[in-house]
Amino acid sequence: MKKTPESSSAITTELVLPSDANFLGTVFGGKVMSWIDITAAIAASRHSRRTVVTASLDTLHFRAPVKVGQIVYLKARVNFAARTSMEVGVRVESEDPLTGRITHTATAYTTFVALDENGKPTPVPAISPKTAEDKRRHREAQHRREARVQLAERLKKELSGTRRKRRRQTFV
Repeated sequence: MKKTPESSSAITTELVLPSDANFLGTVFGGKVMSWIDITAAIAASRHSRRTVVTASLDTLHFRAPVKVGQIVYLKARVNFAARTSMEVGVRVESEDPLTGRITHTATAYTTFVALDENGKPTPVPAISPKTAEDKRRHREAQHRREARVQLAERLKKELSGTRRKRRRQTFV
C-alpha cells in the first residue's frame, strides 16, 4: 500500500527558553537538532506505523539564528521510502511573537529505519507523491538516497582496506 507524504506530516512547536540558549541569546544548534530528530521520528512513525530509529542526519543547514522568546515550528514529512528506510525532510521556522514575522531558520534531511517486534528492519509503505511539490521532493530525495548509498559503499571499501593494512602492520 502506498501513502502520500501528507499522511506522514508532523508539526511540533517549541518556545525558546533561556536554558535552550547560548551566551548570545540564541538557541543551541544541538537543541534544534534534538527537536528535528523528534519531529522527524513522529513523521517516520506515522508513515510506517512502526517503531523507528534514526539511521542518519544527512544535512542540516542553519539559515538564521533563533532568539530566546521566539516560537519555533518544525514541519516534517516523509519525502521518500525505500524498502525499510525513509527520508524525512524537516523545515524549521521561527516566529517573533511580538511582530508575527516568520523566518525559515533551518532545513534538515534525516533517514529513519522501521523496526519489527524483534527490533529488525521491516518493510515500509512506498510514497505516492500527488502534488508537483511532493513529486519534486520525492525526486530530489531519490538522488540524495543514491548519494548516501554510494558514500556508504565507498566508506565501507576504504574502511576494509584500512583494516587489512592494520592487520598486516600488526604482524610485521
